[in-house]
Amino acid sequence: MKALIIIIVIVGLLGAYIIGVYNTLIAMIEAVRNDERQIDIQLDRRFKVFESLINVVKNYMDYEKTTLKDVVALRNQANAAKDQNNPAQRIDSENKISSILSGLNVVFEQYPDLKANQNAMQLQEEISNTENKLAYAKQSYNDSVERYNAKKKSFFQAMIVGFFPSKLDFDFAYWQLEKEKAAEQENYTVKM
Repeated sequence: MKALIIIIVIVGLLGAYIIGVYNTLIAMIEAVRNDERQIDIQLDRRFKVFESLINVVKNYMDYEKTTLKDVVALRNQANAAKDQNNPAQRIDSENKISSILSGLNVVFEQYPDLKANQNAMQLQEEISNTENKLAYAKQSYNDSVERYNAKKKSFFQAMIVGFFPSKLDFDFAYWQLEKEKAAEQENYTVKM
């Protein structure tokens, strides 16, 4: 009788442990998906602000025609990649948009009247703020992916993931900086 009680207690504790690990991994997966939605929000916001900026600067430059076409094409590529569940292509397209936006400041310098336009300056600041929020959202997402990957690869957790692969085993792509941007940041020095 004692042996049966001990076995029942052990099975109960093991069951509780498995349920706890399962629930923890599900919560981590949902956190990653939520962080991914936050990135989507910032990407949509960036595109809308960029469209507004283009409308403001139309009177000043021809550059915006090509730039807008490039951004729209890249945004369509990113959306298509998202629909096709191709995170690498999506990340590449969105990083190219970031590259275009970072070059916008140089163009602004060529148009003194545009630099003085309050709407243009406000929208340029909004794009900068959005890029900062986007960088934060990407970092939060990458952190969530890292925590999830570390947890699911742990010894006992990996066994439980093996029992429920369709529910617990996901490979999330990391959002990364372009190689040139990463090198630029690593080589950054303060100029006096």
